[in-house]
Amino acid sequence: MAETIALIDYGAGNLHSVHNAVRAVGADVAVTADPDLVARADRIILPGVGAFAACANALRAIDGMVDALEQRVLNDAVPFLGICVGMQLLATRGIEFGSHDGLDWIGGEVRAIEPSDAVKVPHMGWNDVIPTEGNAGLLTQGEAYFLHGYHFVADDPAHVAAHSDHGGPLEAAVHRDNIIGVQFHPEKSQKYGLNFLKGFLQWKP
Repeated sequence: MAETIALIDYGAGNLHSVHNAVRAVGADVAVTADPDLVARADRIILPGVGAFAACANALRAIDGMVDALEQRVLNDAVPFLGICVGMQLLATRGIEFGSHDGLDWIGGEVRAIEPSDAVKVPHMGWNDVIPTEGNAGLLTQGEAYFLHGYHFVADDPAHVAAHSDHGGPLEAAVHRDNIIGVQFHPEKSQKYGLNFLKGFLQWKP
């Protein structure tokens, strides 16, 4: 029986390009805002672009969605992928126009990238993805496309799956158990991104 892959639709922006990229690597994916479908899904993808608070509020505004996600991801341990702000929402909190609660699945804080003469904000364009030992075999060295002004700062360095260099190291990916989050956009990262998505769809954590 084919797996059910749920791509969460909560009005977060990059939904259709992610959907097309997942289909391009040969997978059927259900774009859904239905917590009941999410509660039965075999793999879950949470996209996101824009402000942390707006995305967090939009996700929580879908009745039963966070509960379904927590049951399926934290309790049933199905593979989960967060992309861009979908990765940032894994954090404990986001600091953007105040402090806003994330899902707190991977301890950490989302903070503004500090601009300087050497560092432009947002971090935009192609940059290296440098995997760490804790990346679950999902990430390879390569270049991916980034677009973000805020970055995930993990409480535990063991949860950093990869970093990029933008005036110093920035978390490019985080990982814990069956959960992986990437700051880069796989759907905009051409062959590198498609290979990553293919690996996620085969991942057995």
